[in-house]
Amino acid sequence: MCGRYVSTRSPEDLSGLFRTAPPDPRHVLEPSWNVAPTDEVWAVLERADRESGVLERRLRPLRWGLVPSWSKGPSGGAKMINARVETVHEKPAYRRAFATRRCLLPADGFYEWRSVPATATAKAYKQPYFIAPEDRSVMAMAGLYEFWRDPAVADDDDPAAWWATCTVITTEATDAAGRVHPRMPLALDPADYEAWLDPSHQDPDELRALLAAPAGGRLDVRAVSTAVNSVSNNGPELLEDAPSPGH
Repeated sequence: MCGRYVSTRSPEDLSGLFRTAPPDPRHVLEPSWNVAPTDEVWAVLERADRESGVLERRLRPLRWGLVPSWSKGPSGGAKMINARVETVHEKPAYRRAFATRRCLLPADGFYEWRSVPATATAKAYKQPYFIAPEDRSVMAMAGLYEFWRDPAVADDDDPAAWWATCTVITTEATDAAGRVHPRMPLALDPADYEAWLDPSHQDPDELRALLAAPAGGRLDVRAVSTAVNSVSNNGPELLEDAPSPGH
């Protein structure tokens, strides 16, 4: 799974990397070294302009934890942070979004944990690992997004009336990541961005073919500070190498 990740690039940098329209200055997200479920995250998606109808690639914030449009309430979103690539096209919670509402979720890298058993002198704990491309390039994690209408808000034009949420698609872990955890986010190759983002591209078999394997490139895996384990901690110090055992 993917339960935490790092996203520190500026909207201007992301806009250039993904060739989006200029970012809306009203959308402000601080860099995060500990992105957690229900946080707002940057997403790249394509939607038709309301006035012109022209398809436009945009960078916008979405709340991490998908709330399907038919949900009675938003409470289940925190549990729907991941969608398995093997079943995403058929699960009721994801299949509509898979057909027309696909996005990319940029990340510097992601965290996974390995349980360390107790010893005679130390308690059991979970050791976090930071997993990222060796060349420090951006990871374009495949995602889905949805809009949920909050019935408690009367005015459709009130921003609070609509929840814009997303989920990360995961696959079997490959390369070094598999030594830490059996699942990992599915990162797309730049050559597949256009086909993945295009909402008119709705053939499920062709879309699933884009998700056949993670994007190429080796991953670096290293143990980092256990401060990551608390969502209240955030900052570049979280990526410092974990101390050696016994220190």
